[in-house]
Amino acid sequence: MFVWGDLMQFRIQEVLNKGKLPIIRETVQVDSLLKGRRDVLSASPIQVELNVSAEEGLIHVEGHLTSELEMACSRCLNPAAVKVDVPFHEQFKQVAELSPEDEESDDDTIEVIGDAIDLKPYVEDLWLLELPFVPMCSSDCKGLCSECGQNLNEHECGCHRGSIDPRLAALKDLFIDDNNK
Repeated sequence: MFVWGDLMQFRIQEVLNKGKLPIIRETVQVDSLLKGRRDVLSASPIQVELNVSAEEGLIHVEGHLTSELEMACSRCLNPAAVKVDVPFHEQFKQVAELSPEDEESDDDTIEVIGDAIDLKPYVEDLWLLELPFVPMCSSDCKGLCSECGQNLNEHECGCHRGSIDPRLAALKDLFIDDNNK
């Protein structure tokens, strides 16, 4: 059911008649979106700024989404500051019924049945897709020692972490100095 009061909901006919709507400036809370994600330590709400306009029976929504997060570094697990700034562009078209899958349709246009559009699910989905998969605290992060778990950014641990190709492992003994035996 369509509930008025949320700025990210609007009627298609209103936009088609007016040509455009006032700029949508909204804040979207992300707590429910990040529920169960251990890699996100904290996150600010999404700041949404969208322009809604109509042209030739299509509704164009353009703008950007911004937020700041603190995520666990994928190498050392220290907090990593991440700024998410996502351009937003969607195109909607009002239809009586959805096109069958076998008919060709414009992939860039979202077909909408009815007269109401709620942009919040589109904003949330796009924002989630733009979260970094491998956040890092810095580009030169050394990570954790695979033997003892020491954070190598803080100091070296002295563990031997060299990996040997298993096909050449038998040859490693040929290079041992006789004085070290």
